[in-house]
Amino acid sequence: MNGKLIEVRGKKLYVEIHGENHNNAVLYLHGGPGESCYDFSYHQAKKLSASMKLILIDQRGVCRSELIQENESFGLDDIIHDCEALRKQLGIKQWSLIGHSFGGFLALKYAFLFPLSIEKIIFEGPTFDFKLTTLGLLKKTAKIAENHGYFNLKSQCISVLESVMSAKELEEVYQELSSQLGERRMEIYTFNFKNPTDYSLYSQEEWDQFDYNAEIHYNRLKDEGEIYKTLLPLLRKIETPMLLLLGKHDPVTCEKQIQEFNNGKDRNIYVFENSGHTPHYEEANVFTNVVTDYIHSRVN
Repeated sequence: MNGKLIEVRGKKLYVEIHGENHNNAVLYLHGGPGESCYDFSYHQAKKLSASMKLILIDQRGVCRSELIQENESFGLDDIIHDCEALRKQLGIKQWSLIGHSFGGFLALKYAFLFPLSIEKIIFEGPTFDFKLTTLGLLKKTAKIAENHGYFNLKSQCISVLESVMSAKELEEVYQELSSQLGERRMEIYTFNFKNPTDYSLYSQEEWDQFDYNAEIHYNRLKDEGEIYKTLLPLLRKIETPMLLLLGKHDPVTCEKQIQEFNNGKDRNIYVFENSGHTPHYEEANVFTNVVTDYIHSRVN
């Protein structure tokens, strides 16, 4: 990987730049909050950069980027302003976005705040509303619990689904309940396990440090609370062309969020039949083709 630390708005961000100076520049925004661009880079950087300039980052404070200090101001909008500042530093007039999961939340708000900076948006299994997404995840957890005979866990999930909780409360309960699945927890997100990521580039000690950095990032966003405010109304306000990529077996982008996405012009949807939450590696070659075709297509 060709990553390096670039100072952006007074903070060092881990940035990878792949591909020649093609006409089409694309920024990838990872999910989480607190994941990294490692997985996407592993499966897609070489493929996509054959026909576009691909920029990937670990968001402020995440993994290989500089740690967020205890006394440092940090919130959701800092991530977006970092992206906009990086665009200017790289001399890119306009770029497209690929936002995976929470990265889709960021991409939507970025396009709202800086519409002239964005050419197109590709959402991969996005969340536009944390509460709706968490309800979908709880439903999937209950289903997996039933499949494996964890009937008490299923009952707990159903009880929560029938309760009245805030988005933050739901998320905290979901994290506790889904952890009871142990190694089977990944079945919530992944359908096709045939194309795994090799994480051996870094040592376990390094990954532990990355996880520590990411946890601080996530906790600060939870404390701020902006991630728990729905962005569904923005989908009707933004005129940027959008492509929604969905894994057929993914619970993250529920039907209501899909319906809201459809309420606008220049909207397209593609469903990956053999994927869960991560088509970029579950069906990597198909993902590359779909994204490449869309980035190079003309917008009406």
